[in-house]
Amino acid sequence: MSSAGRHADFEPWGDPAVTEPLSDNTADVIVVGAGPAGSTTAYHLARAGLDVLLLEKTEFPREKVCGDGLTPRAVKQLVAMGIDISEEAGWLRNKGLRIIGGGVRLQLDWPDLASFPDYGLVRKRDDFDEQLARQAQKAGARLYERCNVSAPVIDDRTGRITGVRAKLGEDKREVTFHAPLVVAADGNSTRLSLAMGLHRREDRPMGVAVRTYFTSPRHDDDYLESWLELWDRRGPQDRLLPGYGWIFGMGDGTSNVGLGVLNTSEAFKELDWREVLKAWCASMPEDWGYTPENMTGPIRGAALPMAFNRQPHYTRGLLLVGDAGGLVNPFNGEGIAYAMESGQIAADVIVQAQARATPAQREIALRRYPRILKDTYGGYYTLGRAFVKLIGNPKIMQIAAQRGLTHPMLMRFTLKLLANLTDPTGGDAMDRIINGLSKVAPKA
Repeated sequence: MSSAGRHADFEPWGDPAVTEPLSDNTADVIVVGAGPAGSTTAYHLARAGLDVLLLEKTEFPREKVCGDGLTPRAVKQLVAMGIDISEEAGWLRNKGLRIIGGGVRLQLDWPDLASFPDYGLVRKRDDFDEQLARQAQKAGARLYERCNVSAPVIDDRTGRITGVRAKLGEDKREVTFHAPLVVAADGNSTRLSLAMGLHRREDRPMGVAVRTYFTSPRHDDDYLESWLELWDRRGPQDRLLPGYGWIFGMGDGTSNVGLGVLNTSEAFKELDWREVLKAWCASMPEDWGYTPENMTGPIRGAALPMAFNRQPHYTRGLLLVGDAGGLVNPFNGEGIAYAMESGQIAADVIVQAQARATPAQREIALRRYPRILKDTYGGYYTLGRAFVKLIGNPKIMQIAAQRGLTHPMLMRFTLKLLANLTDPTGGDAMDRIINGLSKVAPKA
């Protein structure tokens, strides 16, 4: 459906008495943030014929802090968006996960499943995000780069969001965009959600990731590598820290080396994690090249909002997707797959709501979104929160690594659990156990 056709039919979804000016700044849906969550949402909305404004505060290409490793869950979403994921297009495939800890080194292939592919991918975020945003553009979304959203437009009478105010371009021209629905895909800081009164839940775990890049002969490794024991050897006594390290070969002559840490530990606030990363890298074999002179960029850090740490995911015309809604998997710190999945779910709910005849019926449809998210992830994330509390104790993490890694069958089960890779129906015994546990756990 053309933009002109949609504008002519424009009617706010919450209250038919509310009117907004018709212009190029008016759409069916505004998506704030063109990361994986926002671009995926915009892509699926545009494919369904809705007029979508996709507002990105920076200009592509732009860097994001990430491990750059994509599990089969994320690969499935890329395929659904029609992204060319061939090696010729610059993607590096990986076969699985190599786990190191307790003096043991175990290599596990991604499981063979009907629901997900049996390979992962690696791609730098500085051009990964742009590929998704351009794909949304090709589908019909209207992308504005260098568009810094400053505040929601709220209807005084209904309390609903009816648009956003932003500063656009180099000259920071003030502009107002109007839509009956807005999707917050503006990441962990999500100023839009805060302005709508949605604050972070302190009872949910938070992680921090820090990473950098090194030129390294290990750049073409076809397994993602996870180190379950993170030692701080800078003091008089070695100290086991609550977190894990990773090494992902990028296939371009560099390795992404980083660590993830949870806020459930006493060490979370007291340590400088950039210094911990430097010390950890210094303990690596010299021929791997993880030395200061081989570092190709600064150490950067980012927060990992986990386990639905901002709720509700829909209220008064605003839907939260990705990091804005705390969709990061607490088991493994993975965010991209869940950002893209929540974007697809949100888009489907919006498309179905748009087809309803009255504002009241549309509102009923939109209120399904938080319930779908809880049905999909709630029980699993509850299990993840319990897991996070356990491994917040480094000694428990050490014992688990030392005992568990010697049992390949147990570790295959653990891989499926931590990566959330099971078949919902027709799977094996491991799938049935994991799915059963997720179903009986509270969907908080």
